[in-house]
Amino acid sequence: MSNNKNNNTNFLVQGSILAIASIISRIVGLLYRVPLTDIIGKTGNNYYGTAFEVYSIILIISSYSLPLAVSKLVATRMEAGQVKNTMRVLKGALLFATFSGGLFMAIVFFGADFFTGILQTPLASIALRVLAPVILIVAVLGVFRGFFQGLQTTMPSAISQIIEQIINAVVSVVAAYFLFGYGMRIGGVLGDSEEYAAAYGAAGGTLGTAIGALSALLFILFIYFVFYKRFKRRVIRDHKPYKESYKTIFKILIMTIIPVLLSTTLYNISSILDQGIFKNIVTLQGYDKKLISEWWGVYTGQYKVLINVPISIASALAASSVPTLAAAYQRQDRKQMRSQIHSATRFIMIIAFPCTIGMAVLGGPIMMFLFNDSDPTSAKMMTYGAIAILFYSLSTLSNGLLQGINRLKIPVQNAAIALVLQAIFLIIALEGFDLNVFAVVYANAFYAFCMCVLNHIAVVRYSGVRQNIQTTYILPFVSSVIMGVIVFLVYQGIHFVTHSNSIACVVGIVAGGCAYFIIMLLVKGIGRKELARLPKGDVLIHIAESLHLLS
Repeated sequence: MSNNKNNNTNFLVQGSILAIASIISRIVGLLYRVPLTDIIGKTGNNYYGTAFEVYSIILIISSYSLPLAVSKLVATRMEAGQVKNTMRVLKGALLFATFSGGLFMAIVFFGADFFTGILQTPLASIALRVLAPVILIVAVLGVFRGFFQGLQTTMPSAISQIIEQIINAVVSVVAAYFLFGYGMRIGGVLGDSEEYAAAYGAAGGTLGTAIGALSALLFILFIYFVFYKRFKRRVIRDHKPYKESYKTIFKILIMTIIPVLLSTTLYNISSILDQGIFKNIVTLQGYDKKLISEWWGVYTGQYKVLINVPISIASALAASSVPTLAAAYQRQDRKQMRSQIHSATRFIMIIAFPCTIGMAVLGGPIMMFLFNDSDPTSAKMMTYGAIAILFYSLSTLSNGLLQGINRLKIPVQNAAIALVLQAIFLIIALEGFDLNVFAVVYANAFYAFCMCVLNHIAVVRYSGVRQNIQTTYILPFVSSVIMGVIVFLVYQGIHFVTHSNSIACVVGIVAGGCAYFIIMLLVKGIGRKELARLPKGDVLIHIAESLHLLS
């Protein structure tokens, strides 16, 4: 029993470390997008977003599932005491990553015009070519991150993630500034200075991604070589007779990657599908090309950037859940499996509900605060589309949970079903209701909702877990609604007194966070046990005790 508790606590702690790193990275990413948007504008965001949509899909196909697959294979072999086979998994995965990453890097570089042409954004090919080498870098980087996560430590991944984003932020803004001016001069010669300036500025933004990824890879290589000196002693002491061949490792790796790859591809391809359907239909409906470009720039460069900050917590917890669940599955320890699934789902709901309500209440003010965008359409996107945070958080986590208990095909099937339903929903919303860009916002949330429902049914069926409805869903929801009312009143009051949107936003967010923490303690939505499992949980417990909110 004690061992289960320790494993469960370590699982949440490692997930929390990765989640904190993801939040920091997302916040840094959010902050640098403010000056980047000022430089390249909404049109530049359209090129930037289009290049990233294509890059993301190719990255998923080539190597995105590698960290998860490697972490699972490493965790199961370390659980069996097969240290030498663990090292063979690492070497085999590196060979696979180099081949697949190099191949798709070439495909993206030479096929950039083709991909961006299909999406009716041809000038985005400049930014996409800059992203091509990142595919190879991220493939190798992902193997090392998966290796360390499989060893039940997320610290190397967490620190490398923060380094990557900080370097990315600095280089992106500086490169965008200089390349924007270069594009302006190119456009002056070719006769369209605004479009070329935006396209080259977007390419500057993607250059930061490349340099950031390279910096993260160099850091994690340094950590690996320092760590290997100690790990080598364990390799030498491993006298297990069974030695896996690289052929076997490649086979297992591919059989693990393919279902995860298909699931993740279908899960993320919805953005490309949305863009293709949306741009073609609204063009036929006669909307102005520049307006369409600006709409998509706001959707990808502002709305999705904002909702991805809280969703990253679910991604981090999903990543940390796979190796621990895989190890429990290997031991056939169903009690620990159910305990970890219950804890992870409850943790995500405690975070996702207030983020959803908070974004809905302060959607417009946050858009104005961060992006200096007072357009009512942008504000409504955030307010109406905030519900996607809740659905994506749940569906992202449940994907990882299903993969951890070796139900790799289920997320693939669910993603395929959700993708078809989403496409039908989007076409009806555009053609039948003429909702323009809001059709995409609603379709995005609808897709995540479908994944939530389908994945939840599968998780319950194959794990037997039963969530406590009151503590997992009802109390966080009620506390978040009360918090939302407080945030609204605080924002309005501060804004009335100071006439400053920025000050009112910051004070409203801080007040909301404090109010939610207090309300959850008052209604017994979170207790000493949950706080103790978090990083710096002792500090949170001390604060709660000093406020007389914990006995």
